[in-house]
Amino acid sequence: MSDIMKAVRLHVFGGPEVLRYEDAPKPELDSGEVLVRVHAIGINPPDWYLRDGYKMLPPEWQPQVSFPIIPGTDISGVVVAVAKDVEIFSVGDEVYSMVRFPVGLAGGSKAYAEYVSVPALELALKPAGIDHVHAAGAPMSLLTAWQFLIELGHNEPNPLQPNQHEPVPLKGKTVLVNGAAGGVGHFAVQIAKLKGAHVIAVASGKHESLLRDLGADEFIDYTKTPPEDAAHDIDLVVDALGGPSTGRFLRTLKRGGALFPVFPLGFSGAEEAEKLGVTVSATQVRSSGAQLREVARFLDDGTIRVVLDSVYPLADACKAHARAAQGHIQGKIVLNVD
Repeated sequence: MSDIMKAVRLHVFGGPEVLRYEDAPKPELDSGEVLVRVHAIGINPPDWYLRDGYKMLPPEWQPQVSFPIIPGTDISGVVVAVAKDVEIFSVGDEVYSMVRFPVGLAGGSKAYAEYVSVPALELALKPAGIDHVHAAGAPMSLLTAWQFLIELGHNEPNPLQPNQHEPVPLKGKTVLVNGAAGGVGHFAVQIAKLKGAHVIAVASGKHESLLRDLGADEFIDYTKTPPEDAAHDIDLVVDALGGPSTGRFLRTLKRGGALFPVFPLGFSGAEEAEKLGVTVSATQVRSSGAQLREVARFLDDGTIRVVLDSVYPLADACKAHARAAQGHIQGKIVLNVD
């Protein structure tokens, strides 16, 4: 077996054009790891944040990187080798993972490649009911929604706030999901519905039929009506977009309600939230093979669906990133390695 593989690498920061499809050394296995022949790769916002040098983070938060780097975290593929101390996986197993996140923020996850080494604890058997392309679209976005809404699944300190994030009960509650058609959003809609919430989805009109199909009870087309004017007495807002504008949702919430911005940087409404009796909380998604095993049964039987926006060959990763930069993504963008 050759020790060279094809991968997409960065040699400088920049736009989609800096992604280069080229030869790279095949990863070597450390103890506790599994080598996966990658069939598909899901792309996520941290991939393009890394590509442009994490310019949206304060300088002290920007990770130091050494080029060349292979971006990406989300993979689905087949096990081709296991370290001697790994007993839970075997050669030939079909698996999926979010690899080394957030520890690999600076390019340590290395998913845009034909082969990737994965810590066994971050790996799970691929849901049998879906193919590799759909499975690769799930890990980061689905784990983000799961860890915000259901269970953190770890005790690591929260880098985004002093207190640990706590999900809230969903059964019988009204949950509004902003950015409902995107990667995290379309999973948040399905999870909230699965757990017995009344779900209001906010997106542009072209996504309405899909979101109702995924379980949304109500739909707000933000291009026609500002959602903060249309929604009231909400128990929980999941703002899958987040950022500086997330504070506008405070007035849609009832006292005792909660606002979960998936991207909390730039939020400046802490005082207003306190006056309104609203909890604002966020967390950073973390790799978890155990949680991927847990959600696999929902993916397997179709209770939770992975919606695909578009699929590109690995060699065209630059085109996939250009698609992402256009915005208005419906579900997930995936790279196909086969």
